[in-house]
Amino acid sequence: MARLDDRLDREFDPKTAKVLARALDVHTVGELLRHYPRRYEQRGELTDLASLRDGEHVTVLAQISAVTSRMMKNRRAKLTEVTVTDGRGTLTLAFFGQPWREREMKPGLHGLFAGQVSSYGRKRQLIHPDCELLGTADPGTEMAAEHAAQIIPVYPATREMASWKIAKAIGTVLDTLDMADDPLPAEVRTRHGLQSQLAAWHGIHRPVEYAEIEPARLRLKWDEAFVLQAVLAQRRRAEDALPATPRIPRRGGLLEAFDARLPFALTQGQLAAGEEITTALCREHPMHRLLQGEVGSGKTVVAVRAMLQVIDDGGQAALLAPTEVLAQQHYRSITQLLGPLARAGELDGAEHATRVALLTGSQGAKVRRAALEEVASGAAGIVIGTHTLLYHRVRLDDQIVFDDLGLAVIDEQHRFGVQQRDALRERARGSRPHVLVMTATPIPRTVAMTVYGDLDVSTLVELPAGRAPITTHVVPAADKPHYLARTWERLREEVAGGGQAYVVCPRIGAEDSAGEPAPGADTGEDTGEDTEAAGDDGTDGEYELYEEDAERPPRSVVDLMAELAGGPLAGLRMRMLHGRMPAEDKDAAMRAFADGSVDVLVATTVVEVGVDVPNATIMVIVDADRFGVSQLHQLRGRVGRGGKPGLCLLVTDSPPGSPARDRLVAVAATVDGFALSRLDLEQRREGNVLGAVQAGRKSGLKMLTLLRDEELIVQARAEAQAVVDADPRLAGQPALVSAIRALLDEEQAKFLEKA
Repeated sequence: MARLDDRLDREFDPKTAKVLARALDVHTVGELLRHYPRRYEQRGELTDLASLRDGEHVTVLAQISAVTSRMMKNRRAKLTEVTVTDGRGTLTLAFFGQPWREREMKPGLHGLFAGQVSSYGRKRQLIHPDCELLGTADPGTEMAAEHAAQIIPVYPATREMASWKIAKAIGTVLDTLDMADDPLPAEVRTRHGLQSQLAAWHGIHRPVEYAEIEPARLRLKWDEAFVLQAVLAQRRRAEDALPATPRIPRRGGLLEAFDARLPFALTQGQLAAGEEITTALCREHPMHRLLQGEVGSGKTVVAVRAMLQVIDDGGQAALLAPTEVLAQQHYRSITQLLGPLARAGELDGAEHATRVALLTGSQGAKVRRAALEEVASGAAGIVIGTHTLLYHRVRLDDQIVFDDLGLAVIDEQHRFGVQQRDALRERARGSRPHVLVMTATPIPRTVAMTVYGDLDVSTLVELPAGRAPITTHVVPAADKPHYLARTWERLREEVAGGGQAYVVCPRIGAEDSAGEPAPGADTGEDTGEDTEAAGDDGTDGEYELYEEDAERPPRSVVDLMAELAGGPLAGLRMRMLHGRMPAEDKDAAMRAFADGSVDVLVATTVVEVGVDVPNATIMVIVDADRFGVSQLHQLRGRVGRGGKPGLCLLVTDSPPGSPARDRLVAVAATVDGFALSRLDLEQRREGNVLGAVQAGRKSGLKMLTLLRDEELIVQARAEAQAVVDADPRLAGQPALVSAIRALLDEEQAKFLEKA
């Protein structure tokens, strides 16, 4: 009998198991069963052959209409051509040197044919396709009647593993599947009218009639939602069981002094979020809270107030940023906000002050050593850094880096996963630090319940007073070239009026070679580079190439800089910024732009988050169709941060009516980040949304859709929480434990086991 966690080499011969692993990346019975059909065919409903496109690898259901053979010129091999039809169009199957095909392929037979579509002359063809004939052509036989009514699942297939071969492999394990236990408790199935998992496997892979498919889908969606929510419920419970030092607000401390010197009034949203965080920091268990808000909604001020509450009670706070540029920006802005409150031990420092330390991978040994001494001694109440804070192994006097880490603030959570959050928590000594995660990417409710389901959520919806509006327009460069010329004229006008400009494009330079390791990739070692550094394709590793994008390579910073400096922007003061520049060069470029000595900054998405230049009034995003919706919204939030209105121009070659153009039109139509986040989720695959945040081997959703199945996710969350509350270690749910083990990777499993 086969079980879901059995490896495939126990169920199949070694060769078949290796092909399944190589072709489909499936290694266990459960993974094979979760390779769901793409669609279903019925013999009476043949594939529409007119819909085929050259280059596609397809599986078609068609009827053989003619078979011919002939010797090929200048070759001793015979060519057999089989014509198949859907009743309207035709497709040619070409077989070279396989004379038996003429005997096998009888006109009138139906079959499944899989291969890559190509064209020869005016005919579409499959060369040497895999074939699965579906029985007799005689309509009067019992077998023909059976095949006429049969529903045939069509699976995502590869050249090595055709759809029907996958179906046969799945059938082999279904025939012997042992499902004595069900991961979904019986009372949950009863309450929601769900079938057993075994019935769902048969209904999805072997439906006798179409009415069986939807109940099977519903049950399998519940499996995905319930197992994931059970994992998150366990994480929440495990975190709540860990000790943390309460950080109680102190009268007359740094927080009160900071509030008194703020040059502006806090918004109601900032005050409300601050109260939630204050309450959570006073608990004896770690706070795990997500602070989300629009670009410019004032999240940093909220975070600084939380840090000062911790410092007032004797602890330290760490702020983790995804890039050195952003870490340095945070260092400058926070020290400026604090003023004399950040200059303890200096002549102009306040009486009750602290210090702010910066730790990044590119610092020299002397500077880093001095910063580490301040951190280890507790003199630095606030520590700002990149992934160095996660993985630095230097010890001073046998003490770990932090003297008393009470709060970890993680900026731009979408760049970090649960494992990295855990790594930062481990930097504390004794009790766990409280954790505050910030993101300027608004998150739909269902994503908050899944990707961030182990965190409580605070939301900032207001913008501080004085934020100017941002206007966004699409520039169709391909069909209206004069619009592009006007774009550069408009940029010059902004500069002439005293403003500054960003020009953003996807790539660093065309000379970058693929296949090289990304500098500063997050390997867990202190490389001295940024975590955002360039990807293998010469990008900064951050833009999202959509399937419908044009074949032309995206524009690069290096090429565009030269083109603009020698053309439409000649005479303006320009600098370049991207992830492969040395840290000191990046910092110099950003400082020059921030102090107004540079008019135009030509950059990659390294400027996407956190870089604050109030005088920047215009952003031109070249090849804007190469970016995701939320990313475009993030980028344009860099302008209009002072008193002047902001302008964002989205340059694209995508044609009108294309999905890429529609995305840009949607971004231009609204500045509501929460509305755009839902649109972004609709247009992206669920697995990409989940990405590495869960860090699971097979964490991508296959049945569940985070927007359309919102109510199901809400119900699954409540049911999973109740099950975990009643049985925290799930001792009475062995099948659920196995399902969770299949979802988690080794590190996550260790976390739950330790707790």
